[in-house]
Amino acid sequence: MLAFALKRLGLAVLVTITVSVISFSLLHLSGDPATAIAGENATEADIAAINEQYGFDRPLAEQYADWLWNAVQGDFGQSYYFKLPVAQLISDRLSVTMTLGVCAISFALLTAVPLGVLAAIRPNSLIDRVALFISVAGQAMPSFWFGLIMIVVFSIKFRLLPPSGSETWQHFIMPTIVLGYYAMPAIMRLTRAGMLEVLNADYIRTARAKGAGAARVLFKHALRNAIVPVVSLAAVQMGFMLGGSIVVESIFALHGAGYLAWESIGRHDLPTVQALILIFSCFYILFTLLSDLANAWLDPRIRVG
Repeated sequence: MLAFALKRLGLAVLVTITVSVISFSLLHLSGDPATAIAGENATEADIAAINEQYGFDRPLAEQYADWLWNAVQGDFGQSYYFKLPVAQLISDRLSVTMTLGVCAISFALLTAVPLGVLAAIRPNSLIDRVALFISVAGQAMPSFWFGLIMIVVFSIKFRLLPPSGSETWQHFIMPTIVLGYYAMPAIMRLTRAGMLEVLNADYIRTARAKGAGAARVLFKHALRNAIVPVVSLAAVQMGFMLGGSIVVESIFALHGAGYLAWESIGRHDLPTVQALILIFSCFYILFTLLSDLANAWLDPRIRVG
């Protein structure tokens, strides 16, 4: 298990470095950052002064090496727009996004996994059709539309929940449902498919023939094996939620890291965008690494492979 973990950790570090190189290069090659900072009416002298001030006139490899060295130490530079350290900006906003992401993936798992299991136990039944309807509706419904409908119904019409802000736990209820519903269809379908496959396996029939109870067969033998791909999918979905919460945070006025990314892109705030891409990528890689380790613990065959 230790060798498997070290191998995965080394791979995660290599992926992180690769992502940082690609993101840094693409952001600098997509346009002249000095021109974006100076504005459309800037003169050549203004642009030259900004290039010299921020070091944009240096070779790209040298700029990347300095940025990466500082980033490893937690220094992402200063925001061009907010005039504050980028690390401080992100630390002030990241807790909102992390809270929303954890609540959303928990809601998705606690809803989708039981529905997937029930649908697999009783295929073609009413619960199976309900699960199928929820899955299809979740895929077809845009997040921004679903969020606006929830605001109209629960905030404007019935006045049950606050429409925006992040001051209390009630403010996170609707964003959690909207963002979690995005991940539910895939988790539900994968759980159902995995349970159907496992329940028809030979070792399940053997366990039943030995007199094992229905609950023991279902949870200890069937669900443990069927849940392995769901763990990987949940890790991927969690990474998507953190990076893709921009729409939900914008609709519900949750000033988290996702909303900060949207603001920074619109204002050409290059240091903030670079830092957010790196941080979101690191979270995604971390969740993938943890899912690999969890799957290796659940299924020892993965360690050998």
